[in-house]
Amino acid sequence: MKPPPCLSAFALGLLLVAPLGAEDYPLGPDSLPKDGVPKGTVTKHVWKDSRIYPGTVRDYWIYVPAQYDGKTPAALMVFQDGAGFVNPNGHTRVPIVFDNLIHAGEMPVTVGVFVDPGVIPNAKGPGGRKNRSLEYDALGGDYARFLLEEILPEVGKTVAVSDDPAMRAICGNSSGGICAFTVAWERPDSFGKVVSHIGSFTNIRGGHVYPSLIRKTEKKPLRVFLQDGENDLDNLHGHWPLANRQMAAALEFKGYDSKFVLGTGAHSGQHGGAIFPETLRWLWRK
Repeated sequence: MKPPPCLSAFALGLLLVAPLGAEDYPLGPDSLPKDGVPKGTVTKHVWKDSRIYPGTVRDYWIYVPAQYDGKTPAALMVFQDGAGFVNPNGHTRVPIVFDNLIHAGEMPVTVGVFVDPGVIPNAKGPGGRKNRSLEYDALGGDYARFLLEEILPEVGKTVAVSDDPAMRAICGNSSGGICAFTVAWERPDSFGKVVSHIGSFTNIRGGHVYPSLIRKTEKKPLRVFLQDGENDLDNLHGHWPLANRQMAAALEFKGYDSKFVLGTGAHSGQHGGAIFPETLRWLWRK
């Protein structure tokens, strides 16, 4: 069965077709460099002075669009597992997509901040101890505080970003996806937009409670995009497609500005990357 094009499926808000391979979610023209489009700059940095996650070291990157004038505060979008999102050959290729959509006037002038999870280099084991699950899967406000009290003030030393939560988004894949939601859930005064790809809304560290919390908590000023695949994980922590369906149902029940796109893929960033330009158009629409 031949699938419909990704963007038309996105417009329908739901993709339910016969099982596909990764090659069936190709990148479209907005994810590829275009002649005549000004290119933003990407700089790499290291953060090793965390008070909230002491002993950790991590890389992070800052993308500044060519249209940033140094005077007007830009919109902001933060990405967990930053190395994958900033990679020009990765699934999502965020700087390229940002270049194209900002140039086309389809999203605001937006600074991208790409943050890797921390590593404790002196801990036992090859490469030190990974802090990713502790940071990303845990509920509560610690990771939001880490961004708001440590990383973003450092970013603010070189580029001005808006304080308006409607102009601030956060995104991630898998555990980074639930982390993105947690940050906005805890601090809707600072982040008003969420993108979660293959989000781990399962019981790794208690994230399975979110659908009930959403239903029973006063609606927050959030816009939420969810993506998952029918063949995503099913293990001792939970069933990823079911968990994302429950999240989508709870958000719809509560009247959130939300969208859920279900593909046929497994635990991969391929589908989310393929529809990312259209996701941004939806996320930043007026």
